[in-house]
Amino acid sequence: MEQRRVTLANGIELDVVDAGPADAPALIFLHGFPESHRTWRNQIAHFSDRYRCIAPDQRGYRGSSKPQEVEAYTPDKLVGDVFLLADALGIQNFTIVGHDWGGAIAWGVAHAGMMNGRVTRAIIANAPHPVLFPELLYTNRQQREASQYFSMFRDPANDPMIRQHGLAPLLMKAFEGKVASKLEEEEQAAMLQDWSDPDAAFGMLNYYRASPITVPPVDAPYALPDDYTPYPLPKLAIPTLVIWAMEDEALPAANLDRLGEVIEDPKVAKVPDCGHFVQWETPEAFNAAMEDFLTATE
Repeated sequence: MEQRRVTLANGIELDVVDAGPADAPALIFLHGFPESHRTWRNQIAHFSDRYRCIAPDQRGYRGSSKPQEVEAYTPDKLVGDVFLLADALGIQNFTIVGHDWGGAIAWGVAHAGMMNGRVTRAIIANAPHPVLFPELLYTNRQQREASQYFSMFRDPANDPMIRQHGLAPLLMKAFEGKVASKLEEEEQAAMLQDWSDPDAAFGMLNYYRASPITVPPVDAPYALPDDYTPYPLPKLAIPTLVIWAMEDEALPAANLDRLGEVIEDPKVAKVPDCGHFVQWETPEAFNAAMEDFLTATE
């Protein structure tokens, strides 16, 4: 997949795949942690005959701009990058597609795009909703235990190791080497190369460090604090598909339980016997769910 360098109006430069007919409906794909545009290789190959498929390496990743300050990765800036990328490519309206951290950003893009009329549809894969997820961290034991790695990623005590060796040792420590275990050898090699760059490693980790999400310790009470205030988002009212791999160890299926409270008429595609990286672990199931949704909402 060839990339082009795109300079955004805020000065951030992104390496971007831009495949498919220039005048076709646009799909903007947002990768998660700790991946790259390549996570969407199966989807771009499948859809680029009929859609304009845009897949950036987001800020902090690979060859794209990697500001080192934590405040450069607050959610508003990451969401803003997506609209500025669309502007730079001459795209007015688009469907947003995201997974993991890319899905978290995609939720924000979908809500902003609902307000400004630029986002027509949303497809989110294994990325929890920003209203429901913080509540689960307080009330759901499985989700809280699965999210304890946040503190490891935010701990500056790990910074000397990251600066010297990149991201891989921290990922081994947090996930016992499971992140890339199912990848093809050439994809594993590409990902390990990406992780070796300390500037990129800190860029990736800054997504966690700039996030307002609170992860209570495992032994804290399993209840919402008395002063808890839900994140103030209106109900999402654009066509929305949530694709969920049901064997995701980091994000249990409890994240699906209350989607109807935050999305009008959500469509949900559950993918059994699949771990977190659903778009490349089971690309046929992912593409079929996405195909059906796009066809039904044309």
